[in-house]
Amino acid sequence: MDQQTVHKTYKEKLRPTPAQERALEDVLWRCRELYNVALEQRITAWRRCHVSVSRYGQEAELKDIRAQFPEYAAIHSHILQDVLARLDKTYQAFFLRLKRRNRYHSFTFKEYGNGALLDNGVLVLSKIGRTRVHWSRPIEGIPKTVTISKEVDGWYMAVSCDDVPIHPLPPTGQETAIDLGLESFATLADGQHICTPAYYRKAEAYLRRCQRRVSRRQKGSRRRRKAVMLLAKAQQHIARQRRDFHHKLARTLVQPYDTIYYEDLRVRNMVQNHHLAKSISDAGWSAFLIILTVKAANAGKRVQAVHPAFTSQACSGVGCGVIVQKGLSIRWHGIAAQPVVRACIGTTTPR
Repeated sequence: MDQQTVHKTYKEKLRPTPAQERALEDVLWRCRELYNVALEQRITAWRRCHVSVSRYGQEAELKDIRAQFPEYAAIHSHILQDVLARLDKTYQAFFLRLKRRNRYHSFTFKEYGNGALLDNGVLVLSKIGRTRVHWSRPIEGIPKTVTISKEVDGWYMAVSCDDVPIHPLPPTGQETAIDLGLESFATLADGQHICTPAYYRKAEAYLRRCQRRVSRRQKGSRRRRKAVMLLAKAQQHIARQRRDFHHKLARTLVQPYDTIYYEDLRVRNMVQNHHLAKSISDAGWSAFLIILTVKAANAGKRVQAVHPAFTSQACSGVGCGVIVQKGLSIRWHGIAAQPVVRACIGTTTPR
């Protein structure tokens, strides 16, 4: 493989002091406030005058805002510029919604060393100070940006790095194809089935109890905040279980195979089917394929998408490949499927 480096993001948990937590919360609050005000400015300008306000026009106003409001002067300018950049991306996608208190979870220093840097394993943030980091692995490559995010169990740092060296695995000369599904999460070319863990389905009963507990609590009360926290932790646990499964499966596939093919499904269109949407989202196909691609690139392997047309109708017999029309109820084809495939006795193609 010609590519010797990759782009990689390292995510680590922070250990801020109580004072630093309050400072981080204040930055998030000001980011939400700026996002909402800037969005309202765009909407009002369009409704009243049919004028489009640009991202750069709003960024030009930041200097006056910081001069007039000391609370914004205390925030690094790159963070405020990133807020307006996010708004512009959202606005261009016609995703217009105000950021509620629980809708804005992170802020970004878009240039490493200018407002955020690492010093002997400690994260140094402008206007906040030196923050301890719980390291799980060393960082490689050239740091480019630093994103601080808040999750239900604390604060996290994500450092985006360029020129991260790959760690190639020995070539095996083997290749395979995977067919993602719901009955089995994936089926390999050799017929091996990988079971669907269905973490969300298994936790639905507990999630329903948590959601009912939230709905029974009075809004604004301490008990409601506690119930919301328990619900958020349950959802986070499911997401982490799914991500852990994806990482382990991707590693298992990357080690023995040099090339992995997969059907290029349009998952965004498939989840429009309300009968399958929950199961598809629970499986997390798109997230798995991203993880598989990243792990393969880091190991010097290759992952390639295959156009889905006729992949379930082509005979798998060696040298055959005859297209056999089948309905959705027919999952396999062989001698009994069509006269045209009698030469392929014993071969089956999973649909």
